Amino acid sequence: MPFQQRGRTASKLETATVQRELARIAALRAVHTAFERFRSQERQWREWQIELTQIPAPPFGEQDRAKWVEERFRAAGLTDVRTDEIGNVSGVRAGSDPTGQFLVISAHIDTVFPEGTNTKVRREGERLIGPGISDNSAGVTGMIAIADAINHAGVRTSAPLLFVANVGEEGEGDLRGMRHLFAQPQMRERIGSVLVMDGAGTDTIIAEGLGSRRFEVIVDGPGGHSWSDFGMPNPIVILSRVVDRFSQTSLPATPKTTANVGVIRGGTSVNSIPERASMRVDIRSASSGEIDRLERELRKAVAISIEQLAGSNGGQHGVSAEIKVIGDRPAAELPKEARILEVVKAVDAHLQNSARVQRASTDANIPLSLGVEAVALGAGGTGGGAHTLHEWYEPAGRDLALKRILLSVLTLAGAE
Repeated sequence: MPFQQRGRTASKLETATVQRELARIAALRAVHTAFERFRSQERQWREWQIELTQIPAPPFGEQDRAKWVEERFRAAGLTDVRTDEIGNVSGVRAGSDPTGQFLVISAHIDTVFPEGTNTKVRREGERLIGPGISDNSAGVTGMIAIADAINHAGVRTSAPLLFVANVGEEGEGDLRGMRHLFAQPQMRERIGSVLVMDGAGTDTIIAEGLGSRRFEVIVDGPGGHSWSDFGMPNPIVILSRVVDRFSQTSLPATPKTTANVGVIRGGTSVNSIPERASMRVDIRSASSGEIDRLERELRKAVAISIEQLAGSNGGQHGVSAEIKVIGDRPAAELPKEARILEVVKAVDAHLQNSARVQRASTDANIPLSLGVEAVALGAGGTGGGAHTLHEWYEPAGRDLALKRILLSVLTLAGAE
């Protein structure tokens, strides 16, 4: 039976019902046809993954990849294929219930790598090496493989399926693609649950959204010459004091909470007092309360550092500070008895796959924070070196992940 409403939890009786429904679906001839498609087309998936990786997709520059995905969606038999105003590509596989809520299958198409990065993929035996080859070319390729196999096998579902290749998951994209999807009131009400395909592997179920908040702290001053204007306030020195004070903030081990100063910029030459200095700070926690507390501590560190400067200069220092929020990912958790989690666990048991529920920052953060059931799963194979130029992927075991995701999709959407 397909999901009926968001936030619905599963009782023990419903768990048994899920297991029976899964067994029925797994025995369907069309499902076995789809499984065979995963095996027979592995070479094609590999070539598409390479082709996709070599199309640059820096933050806010995903247009060329979007066009490539559009073509693959149409070839996989999806209808109403379109690219929206911010670059998300979507396609529909209709269900037999025209009023049913969508099950969304998504994968992000952006990478962390800036414009100009060499995206050429090289092979070392079965290993593919290239920036973004696993995160998230593996996920996008897997999503297309799912759509292709459903179309090839002629599988029908009760609930409609909405495939979304979204932008803006990485870095300063701040989940903008998924945010945009849920910012549309009509679409938001039609989405029943979300299955995100992100990276490689089959050993995790991301059902807990790791919260993060990112800031840019900017300090401006009058500037001057290092000799003739010596004594003028130095924004770099002020920022250093902010870093020193903020770094002494206590961090709890439970819930795990982290704070990192990842970027510092400022100055024009060694013999100039800079007019501006800035830093970027990343705060992460499983607790929204801890993130709020650390934001207050950061703002306090900036205010005290400026006040101390005013006190030492008779109140006249010509320095100003600004704190900008440049990213905000909500922390959220899926209820332990949520139907989507029951289904994925039942599928893992059926396939004898071992997986742990874990916390991470993915596109699933957005639906989870809105009370919509969501998980993020790996697209199979193995990978490593994420977010480096030496990122790698090996496809062995990809078909297990594709079976896992297909059975989850068909159980959630109600295979007929």
